[in-house]
Amino acid sequence: MVSLPGSPATNLLQVLLLGLSTFAPATCAQVELHVPEGLSRLEAVEGEEVVLPAWYTFKGEKASAQGRPWEELTLMWFLGQEGKEQKQVLSHISGATSSEAGVSLVYSMPSRNVSLRLQGLREKDSGSYFCSVTVQDRQGSNRSHSSKTLELDVWVPPAPPSCRLLGVPRVGTNVTLSCQAPRSKPAARYQWARPPPSSQVFYAPASDAIDGSLRLKNLSMSMSGVYTCKAYNHVGNAQCNVTVEVITGPGAAVIAGAVVGTLVGLGLLAGLVLLYRRQGKALEEPANDIKEDALAPRTQPWPKGSDTVSKNGTLSSVTSSPALRPPQGPRRPVAVTPTPSLGRVSSSALSRKGAVPVMVPAQNQAGSLV
Repeated sequence: MVSLPGSPATNLLQVLLLGLSTFAPATCAQVELHVPEGLSRLEAVEGEEVVLPAWYTFKGEKASAQGRPWEELTLMWFLGQEGKEQKQVLSHISGATSSEAGVSLVYSMPSRNVSLRLQGLREKDSGSYFCSVTVQDRQGSNRSHSSKTLELDVWVPPAPPSCRLLGVPRVGTNVTLSCQAPRSKPAARYQWARPPPSSQVFYAPASDAIDGSLRLKNLSMSMSGVYTCKAYNHVGNAQCNVTVEVITGPGAAVIAGAVVGTLVGLGLLAGLVLLYRRQGKALEEPANDIKEDALAPRTQPWPKGSDTVSKNGTLSSVTSSPALRPPQGPRRPVAVTPTPSLGRVSSSALSRKGAVPVMVPAQNQAGSLV
């Protein structure tokens, strides 16, 4: 914080000049607001505090911490940020002071030192701070007005980064180590190294200080171990570790080929099983299907009155049972045997007695066949 000149001079000449200026006409006074010479931008670290130094005097006067008895001070501090409206962070009007949380004056009023203190800084406190002072007499007449602007940048040290291993650390392959800090202002830079007993620091092109990556090529068993990444900027640093364990065994291509081969074999086996089931089902369907369009076998027609016995007692026909259907093909000559007359017997009675119907040619009274 900038120190202001001490108390007023005590010699006689200074006392006389101060007394004359106190009773000087109001129109002769011109207030001037001051900040340290060459200071227009301040830097601070998040979580800490900062003082924005400012004080006022009247033109031609030496700096003094104490105001005159007739001075009525109106003080305003504003914060301006790009893309946002200017907001008031502190005001002192008619002896009353009000401010936002974490914002206060360094000196109690009345005082010509109007420096502003900001505590518990956050990144969003960065911006342009505008100070305005107006000095009036007790009658309320404006005597003078002045203003100044100070820029404030709140820096953020890197938050603990996250380390990751990208790839499979197998002998002969390549992997990448990644390191990223979630918050940092200004942007963090990165440095990879191996701690003792295998001390080693990595530089470009293997290590990229901007994106935080480290590329390890053609891995060997000796490259196993702990790797440390440090994220840093000019206000702080943080680090993380990742362990690399190089392994031996079949390469990724071999493993991928084995997996693909297994999947193909399973697919072929499933296809064969499905084909076998479809063929078995196709063989069963014809035996079980009932063809609705097929016609029933035709019954051999018989002459009318086939179930009656002729007048001379011989059977003239047989029943239409399929079991007694005459064989197909040319007819053979049938021997005619005279049958004694049995009288009028029905075919149903003959069937009950075990008789088998036989077609016998009928005879007329002259003995000739009919």
